[in-house]
Amino acid sequence: MKIEFEEAREWMVSAQIARRGVNAPQVLDAMRSIPRHRFVPDESQAYAYDDTPIPIGQGQTISQPYIVALMTQLLQLQGDEVVLEIGTGSGYQAAVLASIAKTVHTVEMLPELFERASRILGELGYSNILLHGGDGSQGWPKASPYQGILVTAAAPKPPQALLDQLADGGRLVIPVGSRGSQVLQVWEKVKGGFSHEDILPVTFVPLRGKSGWHDGEW
Repeated sequence: MKIEFEEAREWMVSAQIARRGVNAPQVLDAMRSIPRHRFVPDESQAYAYDDTPIPIGQGQTISQPYIVALMTQLLQLQGDEVVLEIGTGSGYQAAVLASIAKTVHTVEMLPELFERASRILGELGYSNILLHGGDGSQGWPKASPYQGILVTAAAPKPPQALLDQLADGGRLVIPVGSRGSQVLQVWEKVKGGFSHEDILPVTFVPLRGKSGWHDGEW
């Protein structure tokens, strides 16, 4: 089965990711090397490398491989950054980031997912990922500023707390919108404020918390 997973990862990178324009070598190397099947429920391992998100429980998903790769590439990481991820979920996106960045702080609101991701990342030996429980919509100010912030759930708008925690020249990659209409955006801290760019339509679960969607709004 190990060989089959390795072949599936190679197919994922070539057919789903590189073909769609993700070309940063460090991103492709991370996607090629990380065992995505370890981050999905046991009953879904056969589908771990398919071109689709996969439910991981608690109403959450592990994102489509292409979206994970694209969002990582949009951060433009070089290898010496301190990065913040909002929404640990399965832990897979954090593992991808940790394969490139110096340090990854990741925040998860749901205790069950926090515990599972912590266990899996520990088993796989990731020593540069620091997991935190809490309201990710408020970021993790204790370790700021960050050269990159990546959000794995859709917000009504980019939370000001996250923008405030960006370093000069830092980039925030975040899906913005409601259940029926979302767009992936990149915000960059530039001299005098922020610039932003719309990348493509996406579909994510809602960001919950003080600066996210509240019960009854989604």
